[in-house]
Amino acid sequence: MLRIVFFGTPELAVPCIEAVTARHTVTAAVCQPDKPKGRGRKLVAPPVKAWAEEHGIPVVQPVKLNDGAFEAWLRTQQPDVCVLAAYGRLLRQPILDVPRHGFLNLHPSLLPKHRGPAPIRGALLEGAEVTGVTIMRLSLEMDAGDLLLQEEAPIRPDDTALTLTPRLAEQGAALMVRALELVETGQAVFTPQDDSQATFTRMFAKEDGRIRWDRPARDLHNLVRAAQPWPAAQCAFRGETFRILKTEIIEGDAEDSPGTIVEVGKDRLVVATGAGRLAVLELQAPGKRAMAVADFLRGHEIAPGGGFGEL
Repeated sequence: MLRIVFFGTPELAVPCIEAVTARHTVTAAVCQPDKPKGRGRKLVAPPVKAWAEEHGIPVVQPVKLNDGAFEAWLRTQQPDVCVLAAYGRLLRQPILDVPRHGFLNLHPSLLPKHRGPAPIRGALLEGAEVTGVTIMRLSLEMDAGDLLLQEEAPIRPDDTALTLTPRLAEQGAALMVRALELVETGQAVFTPQDDSQATFTRMFAKEDGRIRWDRPARDLHNLVRAAQPWPAAQCAFRGETFRILKTEIIEGDAEDSPGTIVEVGKDRLVVATGAGRLAVLELQAPGKRAMAVADFLRGHEIAPGGGFGEL
């Protein structure tokens, strides 16, 4: 049984701390500070903190990491290894050197592909059919450490970031348990990454959800999938901002200008794009619940020739 300090913050990391705690001694959980949310800007604990406190695990939320105080505290924990899953902050070498077996990091991609803070969105944006999870040794360079274990995961045609994330979280948690067994038994073998094959992702911003109808239908379809649940793919419609939540690619080009509704079906609005056509199947009006287009059409008259615009 290993002594472990767990580093993680969002929901993605909860299955990992749960799986690790079931088999090893987790002396503490390190999370990012509570953040204000909602209209009242009330401070809300991150999911890993909530889980840890519920299970009697001490929680530390350092504001500063590199003033020496946090490193000193980490040494008092005497960790054999530190486990990191979506902690969200960079650690410097003095901290990485504290555990005798280093840090093991769970990354939801097949490294060296999709390094960076948004690997799941990155895979969806490029229309990948396969992604995976990686357990690697943490290093100073982001997601560039040596690889210990990898496992592929299929991306389903209807997957969004909302559906793919929990599956990868569970798969990654199980893989982390296997990785810790290798470390504990002295069987861990680390392999350097091929940096020439590396691709990179960046954090999503709200404006990244804006639909540009002159883009190919396939790109827009992938954006709709990647932008859930936030910021959601958005466009202008009848003077308001609508969210587009589910789409389908329709083969064949439309002669109309991008954004034009070329067909109104029972359950879809077919829209011209820069290349190909996109069927809108689910949308959300401002202040309203998300609904299927079939339901939306019962209360709204829409005819071909109208269109969606850009924000």
